[in-house]
Amino acid sequence: MIENPSAATLQAPLSERKPELRAQGGEAPVIEVEGLRKTYQTALGDLNLFDGLNLRVEAGEMVAIVGQSGAGKSTLLHILGALDAPSAGAVYCVGTNVTALSVREASFFRNREIGYVWQFHYLLPEFTAQENVALPLLARGVKKQEALAVAANWLKEVGLEDRGIHRPGELSGGEQQRIALARALVNHPRLLLADEPTGDLDGITAGRVFDLLKRLHQSHGLTSILVTHNLELAARCTRALRLEGGRLTAMETVPQMGPTLGGI
Repeated sequence: MIENPSAATLQAPLSERKPELRAQGGEAPVIEVEGLRKTYQTALGDLNLFDGLNLRVEAGEMVAIVGQSGAGKSTLLHILGALDAPSAGAVYCVGTNVTALSVREASFFRNREIGYVWQFHYLLPEFTAQENVALPLLARGVKKQEALAVAANWLKEVGLEDRGIHRPGELSGGEQQRIALARALVNHPRLLLADEPTGDLDGITAGRVFDLLKRLHQSHGLTSILVTHNLELAARCTRALRLEGGRLTAMETVPQMGPTLGGI
């Protein structure tokens, strides 16, 4: 959580104002969203991407969000992770009102509480795999030797301890994404946000990366939100939600056959 938060940041989370949002064990949800709206101004007038969207994610859940292209899945993930701001609504992430954070506070918060994995790995080509994994620690002020030692342990976690001195261009697509996952988790975040993390991979490699993601989710006590077009992978999450028409609805059954959404 951020240090020395502003007064606005200390607003009571929704779960304190609304006890029904708490999990049965009394623990507040990791994600609490109420009445979310995101409006874009276009030449034809205002475009409401979300309007009245609500979401609750409990600690330890792995939630898949699926939907057609343009439905706003990535935008929603960005708002939950304090990378974008909503037009209206309450958004609490691990107990912090992320809409009240300054730019500096949001950066501090993201570095400590959230891990991100994207469809593209975004590894820096001039750095080795180990150096790439260490970058969030260095940004946090950890000494280089210590950061590299922690990064080496995370490379072992993802099965790539022998690839630490290799640069991204020398790695396969699956290896690059495993390095990106290690980098996302090196700061031990409580929340992992993954936007199509297997979208650029072939079916077999995608399955292996998802297996790794799920294993790390469980072994490190994460709460994870996964945006995916792959319904087969979505079915392996705690639950799946469909984003359509600016609202989230539960998918009671997720098709096991046909790995992607039609029309994508």
